[in-house]
Amino acid sequence: MLTQDRRDFLMSIDDFTQLKAQLKDLNPADAGEYIAALPDARKGIAFRLLGKEQANEVFEYLPFEVQEELINNLHDREVRALVDAMSPDDRAELFDELPARVVKRLLAQMSPSEREATALLLGYPEATAGRVMTTEYVRLRNDLTVAQAIQKIRRLDADKETIYYTYLTDTNRALEGVVSLRQLIFADPDTEIRSLVCRSLVFVTTHTPQEEVARLMKRHDLLALPVVDREQRLVGIVTIDDVIDILEEEATEDILKLAAVSGGEESTLAAPGVTIRQRLPWLLGVMALYIASASAIAPFQSVIALVPVLAVIMPIFSNTGGTVGIQALTVTIRGLSVGEITPLDTFRILRKEILAGLGTALALGCTLILLSLIWTPPEQRWVAVVAGLVMAINTMVAVTLGALLPMGFKRFNLDPALISGPLLTTLLDGIGFMIFLSLISVALKVFA
Repeated sequence: MLTQDRRDFLMSIDDFTQLKAQLKDLNPADAGEYIAALPDARKGIAFRLLGKEQANEVFEYLPFEVQEELINNLHDREVRALVDAMSPDDRAELFDELPARVVKRLLAQMSPSEREATALLLGYPEATAGRVMTTEYVRLRNDLTVAQAIQKIRRLDADKETIYYTYLTDTNRALEGVVSLRQLIFADPDTEIRSLVCRSLVFVTTHTPQEEVARLMKRHDLLALPVVDREQRLVGIVTIDDVIDILEEEATEDILKLAAVSGGEESTLAAPGVTIRQRLPWLLGVMALYIASASAIAPFQSVIALVPVLAVIMPIFSNTGGTVGIQALTVTIRGLSVGEITPLDTFRILRKEILAGLGTALALGCTLILLSLIWTPPEQRWVAVVAGLVMAINTMVAVTLGALLPMGFKRFNLDPALISGPLLTTLLDGIGFMIFLSLISVALKVFA
């Protein structure tokens, strides 16, 4: 990892010869981090100081916006070398981020084999195994011996992204099994690899969602997962580095959606205009929901005038109920995201949340009663009892909705993370205010 002291030292170097020597000693990830942090005017200069092979490796570690900037500033010959050297899956991911005119120009400059591999991946739907797989894998015929297989790997597969697993296919590329590199190394050279093959292997299709790919690799502790087409022909593999990217992407998307950031995509250092576009639509939508909640209060203005302490109590049970709901919502969405639960577990999850909610409701209700007794005048002490009762009711509603809404969305093949925190809290506010003020209105007729 590039430390701050090391980064500051590199930034202070003005002599290009010295900087080139220092960059040569950095690993690709650290070099990419350093170049990405440079001012725009110096990024291209620093990148050109890298050796050809190092530049090819560093380019894949650069953020998309820096890659696009370099593509626009480098000569076509340099761009072709960089893009050709990228792994097919990383190249397809880059092309997703680039303008269409730039992609068209790059495809025209690429070698025919790399253009075909990239076009293949771009032809699959986004967020599927076909889109994130690489076509660089080791494929062996099942009639080879161990010695012949190792010789073939040394001669033809040195540039493959991973060789930890080798895949056996028939003459039509239909997937038959897998042999690990460990098995090949320790087996007798004259052994036929068909005797080593594992035929009960785990695989996915090109249209399998990327989240399912990540879950399968995590569940089976795999470094790579084969991908087949509709005819069960091997077309690529998803590697562990891609799965790490998928998990980070999905976690980021779910967190941002829960916070009501539009589309679930916003970089920490995004431009202010991008931030406004991502957040404002949701904020306007939430404001509309708050107006609906406020409308529930409007008919009770005379009640609030008679019992002013309500203005102190209402924000407490509103915020607390919203927090309870978000807790249940977050835990349920997380369980669905990592595959711990499915919609078939709805009643089991609901039972757990209700039992836990009963204890929580009792504790929160009693707490609000004690707090309300401090603020209410002696002749209105009954308000504290109503407040505690509504707090308990709102808590039970919150845990129920926090568990049921994500399950319902999942059952209808919708993303559970679409149920943002502000959406749930606004819904709970409307319910809580209506119940609270209605009960206060009834109580006023009794105790007035």
